[in-house]
Amino acid sequence: MSGKYDLIVIGAGPGGYVSAIRASQLGMKTAIIEKDKPGGVCLNIGCIPSKSLIHQAEVYRSIPELEAMGIDVNKQGFDYKKVFEKSRRSAELLSKGVNYLLKKNNITYYQGTAIIQSPNDITIDNTQQLIGTNILIATGSRPKEIANFPYDEQDILSSTGALMLDKLPKSIAILGAGAIGVEFAYIMNAFGVEVYLIEVLDHILPLEDHETVDVLHKSLQKRGIKILTSSKALSMKKNNNLILLDIDQKGSSKEIIIEKIIVAVGRTPNTDNIGLESIGIELEKGFIPVEDFYQTKIPSIYAVGDVINTPLLAHVASKEGEIAIEHMAGLPVDPRIIEQNIPSAIYCEPQIASFGYPEWKLKELEIPFKKTTFPYRGAGKSVAIERSEGMLKVLSNPETKDIISAHIVGHQATEIIHELLLAKSSNLLPVDISQMIHAHPTLSEIILEIMKGIEGHPIHI
Repeated sequence: MSGKYDLIVIGAGPGGYVSAIRASQLGMKTAIIEKDKPGGVCLNIGCIPSKSLIHQAEVYRSIPELEAMGIDVNKQGFDYKKVFEKSRRSAELLSKGVNYLLKKNNITYYQGTAIIQSPNDITIDNTQQLIGTNILIATGSRPKEIANFPYDEQDILSSTGALMLDKLPKSIAILGAGAIGVEFAYIMNAFGVEVYLIEVLDHILPLEDHETVDVLHKSLQKRGIKILTSSKALSMKKNNNLILLDIDQKGSSKEIIIEKIIVAVGRTPNTDNIGLESIGIELEKGFIPVEDFYQTKIPSIYAVGDVINTPLLAHVASKEGEIAIEHMAGLPVDPRIIEQNIPSAIYCEPQIASFGYPEWKLKELEIPFKKTTFPYRGAGKSVAIERSEGMLKVLSNPETKDIISAHIVGHQATEIIHELLLAKSSNLLPVDISQMIHAHPTLSEIILEIMKGIEGHPIHI
């Protein structure tokens, strides 16, 4: 059995299915191949179910607020399995939604494992052959393993294993304090698990702005999360149902006892066993090298998302896919995403959101900047809803006042960041935003205030 298409997409995650839909919109006869479920890692075992868990953790953490109203809350019936099941329902519903979108856009869906045989030829499970004018690789990534802590998904969990827990341990160590590690620390702590968050570098979220991260660090510590920075897990021993974990903390030996370990030290691109070697594409540190428009050295083959060396984020994969497809269609399109315009989002409480270089990076690059900050407590809405913990920082050009980057820690930071990003990407100046009326009371008023601050006349500080 064979089929001929204008485009064959390998992988139905955020990079793949968005690319397929855009191609179909532009009149291309399109097929998509997925070995698991539509939606990929993000939707099925990544960002969507984890955000469901985070939402439910926030609801659980609001119990003291109900008690402050005089409401008695009995936690004895709490069953984490119901939390888990709710997260799975969210993922399954959205996976079905992606399947519906593929059908709606007349995209042929193939279930199976794809192998590239030539620049225009793909086989599926060695039984079907597809011919495509163009091929787009969007096979995503998987959790990275580290020495001495191989995944067994019982005691040593990947992010996937952690999401599939239907019963919580009493204690857990999380190796790696990037976005995934911090989010799991927040979830576990909210539901009463004793949490150790271990990071080899000297800051949690080491790629983010240190000043905003310090606010989150203190907040997580205040809730009881034990944060060990400049620390490395060395080895482990099992003792009945417990794990004895040996740690080097700033040159000193330390041992902690926990029930489970989550390894969250990054991800590995899924570029092996898909036939790249047979067509002469050589990997660079596991990634597929691409040129402008995410085109490989073979003109008919493109690659987007976690398989190329760009930020491993779902929204990045989707946008890269759109650029690749529009280039295939001959439309005028920017050759690449501007990385300084990519928003980053960490979904704990308080949230962290940013775009552009953090302050430490600007100093490292010797790029001049002016720093302006504004506290959340300066916005009346934050005080009214008892979410005044946080701050907004904008780094701007000291001469032109153009926005270089923005960094937020606080309630709904991941939503608020986009007004600032729109301003930067549209080349708006602080004065343009400071003259725009913002509704009162809203958290967005912190943007109004910080823009006034850059201009030298903030009101509520």
